[in-house]
Amino acid sequence: MNRPPPPSVLLVDDDPLIVETLSLALGHRFHIETATTRTDAIARLRALPAPPPLALIDLGLPPTPHLPDEGYRLITSLLTLAPQTKIVVLSGQAAEASGRHARALGAIEFVAKPVSPARLIQVLEDALAAGQAESAAPSVVDPLAALIGTSAPMLGLKTQIRLVATSPFPVLIEGESGSGKEVVAGALHALSGRGAAPYLALNCAAIAPALVEPTLFGYAKGSFTGAVGARAGYFEDARDGTLFLDEIGELPLELQAKLLRVLENGEYNRVGETQSRRSQARVITATNRDLRASARGGGFRADLYHRLSVFTLRVPPLRDLGDDKLVLLEHFSAIYAQKGARPFALEAQARRLWQEYPFPGNVRELRNVVIRLATRYPGQALSAEQLEAEFDSGATLAVAASADDATRAARDELARRGPFDLDARLAHWERAYIAAAMQLAAGNISQAARLLGINRTTLYSRMAALERDAGADVPERDNPQGRS
Repeated sequence: MNRPPPPSVLLVDDDPLIVETLSLALGHRFHIETATTRTDAIARLRALPAPPPLALIDLGLPPTPHLPDEGYRLITSLLTLAPQTKIVVLSGQAAEASGRHARALGAIEFVAKPVSPARLIQVLEDALAAGQAESAAPSVVDPLAALIGTSAPMLGLKTQIRLVATSPFPVLIEGESGSGKEVVAGALHALSGRGAAPYLALNCAAIAPALVEPTLFGYAKGSFTGAVGARAGYFEDARDGTLFLDEIGELPLELQAKLLRVLENGEYNRVGETQSRRSQARVITATNRDLRASARGGGFRADLYHRLSVFTLRVPPLRDLGDDKLVLLEHFSAIYAQKGARPFALEAQARRLWQEYPFPGNVRELRNVVIRLATRYPGQALSAEQLEAEFDSGATLAVAASADDATRAARDELARRGPFDLDARLAHWERAYIAAAMQLAAGNISQAARLLGINRTTLYSRMAALERDAGADVPERDNPQGRS
């Protein structure tokens, strides 16, 4: 009897010793895929036949191993490419704020180094079980029932879906990461009258740019190296059903004209063929970018944008959904209870905190919080202090729209929490702005200093101070660079 293959884990760490140690410690339970940088991890993910159910990543990665910013970017990239992958952060950057922010971005758990192999395996097992519980959740008869909530914005979205579902024209779904755009796409297909026809989904960011055209349109035998036979593409396989193109803003510019052609007259060519083919598929696209701004700036074709956005649906962020946060809490608790998890409860003050927290990672973040709490506090009633430890303490300030909003958010945060470390909070935001300036300046110190409104010497001094602080959080490494 053949055993099923072990679940895969994408391990991302730039320290060869840690990679070797973890590969040995985890190899008897998981199949390990390794990468050393964010770029390497993305390329590895795109090369895999299917996304791994788990990822184990370090925050301190090149080119800024002394800062967590590259790790934060990797979390966002991984969840863009593989939304169902459960991310566990294993990092020497053990500051509490780093863990909270990583979880807000979508990581399911944060584990500080050093950690025992038994503890790490248990964390990965719990994350894997959570993913399996979601996959095994009972299917809903009403497609709109998958959009949990009864708030005015959610009811308005459901009404819009019903209005445009039966139209043959394209729909552009806009919304923040983790807000549920793919659920909206599935509901549109189910209500379109094409429900019995194929529904195919392609994440435009999840495959290498060179493979997007043959994946979408198919290819002829011998049309490129490795094309040992002819193959149909997504447009052909979708037939008269629905083709959902997620992260459409990542579609290479040179392919946008070919997609526009399909939308205009239904015609396309397989790679390596001169014969035109026709598609009857309805196209639904989604993005978390501002495509209108990209079109104005030349990063996205304006004519394609207007063709894709015949109908535009905006998925509201969770912070605007009021009591739906509590409805979603109950929904996910029920799902994991079916897998044996004992539901937790919230004390009155914790319940208010749950409603006040903006959930910058939207439904994905809320779901992960429920998973962690159900694992750590089965059957218990949580206090506000216990719940606060799960939240990104800077999130409320991050979404504040004005100085008054920021002041109000700061006041509310100070009122509901215990001891507060202003220096740590200021250092968190200083580190974030310096990292952002360095990214925009492509590593040029002088240009980054100009962006920040300080001189070059001051920027060097502040970077050195932040590096020393980061090094203090990595006692297990004998590394003067403060690498994690």
